Amino acid sequence: MASKTILLRFESKNGQFRLTVNPTDQFPTLLSKILDNLPKDVDSRTLTLSNKPHGGEDRLLTSLGGVEIERVGLRHGDKLYIKYKEQPQINGNSAAPNTTTVQPHNSSNRLNGLPILPAEDIPVSPLPQTSPTTTIKNPWEVVRQSPLDDRLDKKNGKIPRSMDQKMCRHGPKGMCDYCMPLEPYSPKYLEDKKIKHLSFHSHLRKINSATNKPELKSSYMPPLSEPYYRVKPDCPSGHPQWPDGICTKCQPSAITLQPQPFRMVDHVEFASPSLIDSFLNFWRIGGAQRVGFLYGHYEEYTEVPLGIKAVVEAIYEPPQIDEIDGCTLNEWENEKDVDEVARLCGLQKVGVIFTDLIDAGAGDGSVLCKRHIDSYYLSSLEVTFSARLQALNPKPTKWSDTGRFGSNFVTCVVSGDEDGGIAISSFQVSNSAVEMVRANIVEPSADPTVMLVQSSEEEDGSESRTRYIPEVFYRRINEYGASVQENAKPSFPVEYLYVTLTHGFPKESAGIFNASDFSIENREAIGEVQELRNVAKKLGVSGDKVEGDKGVRSVADFHLLCFLHGMGVLSKSNLTPPAIIQQEESLLCHVARTHDLAEGFQLLNTPGWATLLAILQESGERPPKRPSPATFQAARNGFLYDSDQLAKRFKGASLR
Repeated sequence: MASKTILLRFESKNGQFRLTVNPTDQFPTLLSKILDNLPKDVDSRTLTLSNKPHGGEDRLLTSLGGVEIERVGLRHGDKLYIKYKEQPQINGNSAAPNTTTVQPHNSSNRLNGLPILPAEDIPVSPLPQTSPTTTIKNPWEVVRQSPLDDRLDKKNGKIPRSMDQKMCRHGPKGMCDYCMPLEPYSPKYLEDKKIKHLSFHSHLRKINSATNKPELKSSYMPPLSEPYYRVKPDCPSGHPQWPDGICTKCQPSAITLQPQPFRMVDHVEFASPSLIDSFLNFWRIGGAQRVGFLYGHYEEYTEVPLGIKAVVEAIYEPPQIDEIDGCTLNEWENEKDVDEVARLCGLQKVGVIFTDLIDAGAGDGSVLCKRHIDSYYLSSLEVTFSARLQALNPKPTKWSDTGRFGSNFVTCVVSGDEDGGIAISSFQVSNSAVEMVRANIVEPSADPTVMLVQSSEEEDGSESRTRYIPEVFYRRINEYGASVQENAKPSFPVEYLYVTLTHGFPKESAGIFNASDFSIENREAIGEVQELRNVAKKLGVSGDKVEGDKGVRSVADFHLLCFLHGMGVLSKSNLTPPAIIQQEESLLCHVARTHDLAEGFQLLNTPGWATLLAILQESGERPPKRPSPATFQAARNGFLYDSDQLAKRFKGASLR
């Protein structure tokens, strides 16, 4: 039986009106009826209901979704008071009615019949929950950056110079302009050492000296600020949020692209050549390309003033579909588990690496050179891919007004060089490229050397409501040698969006994972599978025989640690008294990282390790069977067949 309707009275600054409603109706269903009795310039997002004209409980109508009228105790004849704000005046005229908020309440409804609220008009690419425009007050007090950045902040950073025998006229304890230490951002020093880009901390010292001058005795300002190319939300001008309104305060300025003069990481160091060799084995066997994520840590790089290098200790290969001309990454379900294992080993995700190799067909192992000065070094698709990964791994810093600036995430490409050999190239995309990808301003092109600028119109010719495309320009040297500014639409060279890094290997291999011969994950396509028998063989378990010392020395393998973590045998929390007993999995990773035999034998005495050995003894490596006398007789007669396999063939056979 339908409930009896009631009459509610409403009062606003424009007068009073009455509505007949059903007590079981929800408050959002009243929006269209209320707007019909209010002026056309009402901003529906600010519509507020109250039980008193002043000092009552004010509630936004859009916040009462799912609340029925009878639930709040309203009865027949009760009065509610309406408060709202008008849309701002634009160019002397009233702003156009909010078509995305008024019209849908009369026409566009969900399948359940309820209207779509204004707050639920989410664009295809929604803005992040925490806007990058939100600044932090005194970030140097609340932001926690890495210990390496703290150490580099405390360093002087100046480059010492010895006395110039020709120009210096002072004694050994004196100093002049010819021998005084140079700043870490000195152009002359960088040119002499052939350093193409400033390090991050050198760049920080350079802009900080221009932003904050002690002699002015002004308040301190964070010198770093990330680029922001999207429409700023919550504009102070008071107009409706974009795409319903925009002004010069919230719209992004025109973008002028130029090569980034600094880089967040200066050098990529692979702890061992075997890392690259085992990574390339997939291409050598299957002929398809491969993608892997780099796990390691960051250290100071002394070859560059205040430099930073990424030291790669392991390469993890996520689930993927590999082809001759590229890869497709599948959903990485255990990514957090792998990150946790890396954290227990004192590592973190520092970058990504992928191959782009084509055999030259000469039969000598040479490959084609696809990337060179006349083609490209990093394609537009790869720039977009790297930009998304860098956006997911921001760098926290107390010198930025938002608490973060850029990313230390690196990209490595394994491809052919001009001599036909296999070479590694390292890159990082610029901060502008990351923000342009995040703002959906650019998209990859079929031509790998150029990046396309998105159109501000949809396919039907209407103005896009999901992205705002500002003007984009770039500067280049024309045929007359003059620097000219060009419009980046519809495309521009991709070289403006990345910086190059150096890479190399240590003189002496000192990787923490020195026993990396366990099967690599997600290589079923080439017949390489991680199984319990491989674990048993790795840890020295064969039937009832267990080689404990071999197991301790063999755990220094990142792929093995990830496999054992997935088994869930070792405890991840301290549940066993006494409280001083270390977590089993944490102890395992500590043994793998430090190679401490004392702690290794402590690991052998834990309940979790005993459970693991019991599982491996039941389902792991099987000991070889004792040869029968027939085997020895066959060997004497020159027949080298396996009598055990021959018996299996005739098992079940009958002479009848």
